[in-house]
Amino acid sequence: MKFKSLIRTVCLLLTFWGAGLAQAQVAVIVNPKSATASMTADQVASIFLGKSNSLPSGAAAQAVDLPESSAVRDQFYSKVTGKQAAQVKAAWSRLVFSGKATPPKELASAAEAKKFVAANPDAIAYIEKSAVDATVKVVLSVD
Repeated sequence: MKFKSLIRTVCLLLTFWGAGLAQAQVAVIVNPKSATASMTADQVASIFLGKSNSLPSGAAAQAVDLPESSAVRDQFYSKVTGKQAAQVKAAWSRLVFSGKATPPKELASAAEAKKFVAANPDAIAYIEKSAVDATVKVVLSVD
């Protein structure tokens, strides 16, 4: 009986360890015509948490979110803002209720987010780094 329990525990540990290795790199992207060349995690967090509404270039930022069910969204908020999904949702609820800010526009997929950024000079979004192409510019990479 102890042997089965040990095997089960080892399998669970390997699953969690493997899941951690499988996390994709996240790229914060802007339009290639944007004057913003790079951003810090704090600058990006300020935009996506409603503390700022402009890019470092001074342009008004149009932030785009992936769906709440997206693993990339969870990884982005965890790594860039240090907050979990529930904390981000609560923060935005307070800002919206007080009328201080409007949350990022939520799009259905990373492909839609990339297309939106490519078509809007002041847009900012995050996608898996492997999905980046010449239609967008990376301003921050998150491991």
